[in-house]
Amino acid sequence: MKNTTTRERLRSTALRLFTEHGFEQVTVNQIAQTVGVSHMTYFRYFPTKESVIVEDFFDPVIARAVAAQDPGLPPLHRAVRGLLAALTDETAQEELSSEEFALRIKLVAITPSLRGAAMTSSRATQEAIAESLETPGVDRFLARSAAAAVIAAATQTLLDWAGEHHPTPPCSAAQALVKGLSILMDQP
Repeated sequence: MKNTTTRERLRSTALRLFTEHGFEQVTVNQIAQTVGVSHMTYFRYFPTKESVIVEDFFDPVIARAVAAQDPGLPPLHRAVRGLLAALTDETAQEELSSEEFALRIKLVAITPSLRGAAMTSSRATQEAIAESLETPGVDRFLARSAAAAVIAAATQTLLDWAGEHHPTPPCSAAQALVKGLSILMDQP
């Protein structure tokens, strides 16, 4: 049997408690007690209550995938292609297809405070994409705008995919992202 880390136990326990009782009704102390650790241990792994749900480990994968795109392409196309390429990463595929991922996105979709935390977290991803796009000959404004457009489209796509109007998502997260980002590729 695979050993689970304290971090994984905290994340899965928090997700279960938030799903059963609602995000606002569960405290960090309750999560920590259920796992059998102190609330200080929780904060060693996650700086806020929200971060256990919105923490994103895809930034380096996405940044590398964007940087690997043809620099002759317009920044928006490089950003979209890079994000789509990042979806083929084995770890990304595993995460995106997990039930835990769907539950985390659903919680974000229905919880205002988590939506705000997710927007803050997505700024780091946006910056990573923008930095990858800022190559010689690419205007910084265009790089940052392209990164913002891709993150906005991806975020809205995932919120709609797992939102309260879909008890069961109609397709995989990766399929939803391909469809949601395709609108940006139709632009010049």
